[in-house]
Amino acid sequence: MGKPLKSVFKKEHRDDVSNPSANPVFSSVAEMFLSRRRFLQMGAVAGAAASFPFLLKPENALAAVSQPSALSKAVSLGFTSIPVSTDDRVRVPEGYIARPFYRWGDATGIKGNMPEFKFDASNTADEQAAQAGMHHDGMAWFSLPQGEENPGHGLLAMNHEYIDNGMLFTDGTASWNLDKARKGQNAMGVSIIEVKKSGSDWEVVRPSGFARRITVNTPMQLTGPARQQTLMKTAADPQGERVLGTMQNCANGYTPWGTYLTCEENWSDIFVKKGERNALEKRYGISDSDESYRWSEVDDRFNVDKTPNEPNRFGWVVEIDPYNPDSTPRKHTALGRFKHEGAAVTLAADKRVVTYMGDDQKFEYIYKFVSDNKYNPADRDANMQLLTAGTLYVARFNDDGSGEWLPLVFGQNGLDKSKGFESQGDLLVKTRLAADAVGATKMDRPEWIAVDPHNSGSVYCTLTNNSDRGKEGKAPVDAANPRANNAFGHIMHWHEEGGDPAALRFKWDILVLAGRTDTADEKAKGSMKGAEFGSPDGLSFDHQGVLWIQTDVSSSTINKKAYEGMGNNQMVATIPGTNEYRRFLTGPRGCEITGIAFTPDNRTLFINIQHPGEGGDDITDPANPRAVSNWPDNNPQGRPRASTVVITRVDGGIIGS
Repeated sequence: MGKPLKSVFKKEHRDDVSNPSANPVFSSVAEMFLSRRRFLQMGAVAGAAASFPFLLKPENALAAVSQPSALSKAVSLGFTSIPVSTDDRVRVPEGYIARPFYRWGDATGIKGNMPEFKFDASNTADEQAAQAGMHHDGMAWFSLPQGEENPGHGLLAMNHEYIDNGMLFTDGTASWNLDKARKGQNAMGVSIIEVKKSGSDWEVVRPSGFARRITVNTPMQLTGPARQQTLMKTAADPQGERVLGTMQNCANGYTPWGTYLTCEENWSDIFVKKGERNALEKRYGISDSDESYRWSEVDDRFNVDKTPNEPNRFGWVVEIDPYNPDSTPRKHTALGRFKHEGAAVTLAADKRVVTYMGDDQKFEYIYKFVSDNKYNPADRDANMQLLTAGTLYVARFNDDGSGEWLPLVFGQNGLDKSKGFESQGDLLVKTRLAADAVGATKMDRPEWIAVDPHNSGSVYCTLTNNSDRGKEGKAPVDAANPRANNAFGHIMHWHEEGGDPAALRFKWDILVLAGRTDTADEKAKGSMKGAEFGSPDGLSFDHQGVLWIQTDVSSSTINKKAYEGMGNNQMVATIPGTNEYRRFLTGPRGCEITGIAFTPDNRTLFINIQHPGEGGDDITDPANPRAVSNWPDNNPQGRPRASTVVITRVDGGIIGS
């Protein structure tokens, strides 16, 4: 205890630096300024062209790399931007309704097992396994019946990223035991719920034959090259084929064949090794202590001294079939092992599947996977194998605005036994080390990635922040990460060569520098027009071509320090190329805004409010759980609860238009 809250439990080591590699900076900062034919100046910040030449004029944005489709050009933002807020509620523009309807502890809807939430946090571990987990995160919509685009009936699959023991238990960590650890394990993972429109409102269908909770103890299969590798074998699984559970599920993805991808991000926070750590453990941030989860004290699976290979079985993308509650989730090792923030799926020109992924830690990398085989809309069974085999690449952003995808393939680019790799499977367990070896570009915490549905090959990535950029002994600024002490973050854009997501080269620019509009400090100045924001995280296009951005300002920083006066975390919208940003939503106190899922008609939006009431100093005091927030219930004996919020227009119209 006593460490800042963000380093205690949520993403415990994300502010650490686990990357000691000396990957080259491809030119000096001065050389960044030479390329101006393509990357002109930032229209919103006077004088910033000399400092940030890769920010485009709004009227020229994307024009040099691609032309937006007619549909994308026709879209406009039709709501009035709302002001910043410090209120303990969800605020949306006039004419919209926002209502929480799936809270932590609500029954998932499993037939014959629908326990009610107890406001004093006295629900048992078994009850928690049938209830919504804590701290909702990434989320996706799946229409019912399967194969149709029904905007009024479907499934929501969503992640539950982490836990706060001060909220989860009546007495916090007192009298710590295995049963408490099991409740925590059951509060992580994934929910699948059935939702249905009822008149103008929405309800969670209970009971439902689709309802399911997937937790840290749910059996899963390994696929791909790392299956059966020596580093994947344990005493409980001597063949290296079957893993128990998924955890620290952050952002997500979904496939054209109707499956959900959940991404294991800060799994290393939960493992503890008291003995000397090897190079692989250090590179992935395995620690010698854990003051928040404490599972390693009572469950040997998380004690690396006793189960040294168990950490290698986490850090993967997991595919789940939401339509089949009896199906076994699969961890796809072909997509690499790191701290996955998300998995944005699209199709290449030849119908191979391309998946973009970020590794959310300071100075980590951006990846993409290209499948060996092609998507066939008439063969779902074959499509279910597409993520088991293919090529993983890591991105290099050159300072002249070009970039390339570097293959992480055993035997290529020096990735062989001389560099410590025994096979392709072994390499994928050590993905970060392979990316170091080929010279990938160190980024400012790559978060969510979004593919423009109306502009083939056009991709965006949030880089949420990096206060260590430019510090002595750390990576200097470069063209793609142009600000030292990057407290506010930025959003990258790249366009794949020929508009083909499978291409190996691309051109890149910076869509926007996040920050303030009321400062002359270039390190803090935002390049946007309209609503200012910082620490961009969640990112997704809707069906109309509007790009939605959600923020995750640390609980210890919300409306303080550099963020003073910027209010609670928020959700803003933009149409790429306009540089206009409008604030659509602000959240309650202490929360992060995350999760974006639209119905096919774009008339309903689901978002998640994560960790309302998080204070920023330590895990929550169980004797005072309402110190920061009492949203959404405002129960005098209750506690704040992460929740899925359903948003509609009063007139039933299209969201954002």
